Amino acid sequence: MKPAGARIPPKTQVRLSDWDAGDTDIIGKPKSDARARLDEYRARLETLQELLYAEGKNKLLVVLQAMDTAGKDSTIRHVFQGVDPLGVRVAGFKAPTPYELGRDYLWRVHRHVPGTGEIAIFNRSHYEDVLITRVNGWIGAAECKRRYRQINDFERMLEETGTTILKFYLHISRDEQKKRLEERRDNPEKQWKFHPGDLAVRAQWDDYMDAYEAAMSATSTAHAPWHVIPANSKLARNLMISRLLIESLEGLKMRYPEPEEGISGAMIA
Repeated sequence: MKPAGARIPPKTQVRLSDWDAGDTDIIGKPKSDARARLDEYRARLETLQELLYAEGKNKLLVVLQAMDTAGKDSTIRHVFQGVDPLGVRVAGFKAPTPYELGRDYLWRVHRHVPGTGEIAIFNRSHYEDVLITRVNGWIGAAECKRRYRQINDFERMLEETGTTILKFYLHISRDEQKKRLEERRDNPEKQWKFHPGDLAVRAQWDDYMDAYEAAMSATSTAHAPWHVIPANSKLARNLMISRLLIESLEGLKMRYPEPEEGISGAMIA
């Protein structure tokens, strides 16, 4: 099995069966130590996000893609729960509106990329336009290939203008998805999340796996790498994403701005 969370090198032929969706090595023993470590990660991420905002030079784009129930919403809640909402924005991309369909498919996405000092989180993303569109036959092979190239160019432009891009595929097994869908169906507090359309998408599981593998193979680049995150365990998923975020932000070598002149002697009445 391939190491969980490692960046996928460019021009790699991705096979999701090479990753164990149930990998929990990052948790270790005892489990309470892992929960304490997650709290430490949250505190560190809060500090780094404040530093990113204060320095006002860099930008971070986090892309979350996954099959239903893999935990995109939960990841955002648990990983980013301590950060200042002033410097973090979440954008979700559902079916495009008629107004959006009248423009190129990246138009609605570009409007939500992070500004300097910001973290933007995409809950689903521009990759929907090479996933659902491919699985349902709305675009052909030639158009899909063209979009891979356009997405790579788009992400390269973002990187060249100061955006660090981290793309996470939350890797859940089919059996685990079945268990979570049944829980949504049977739990009155979660039934609002269950939609009959979820079952239609589940029936296309193999087609979606093919589409994800093709998309990641074509678009994991040096400037915008993909990471496969085992997601059967929510704790393992959150630990791994938190660690990768921290490593990426620390790699920016950020510094707080110099204080204004005269601040040390300022009299506060």
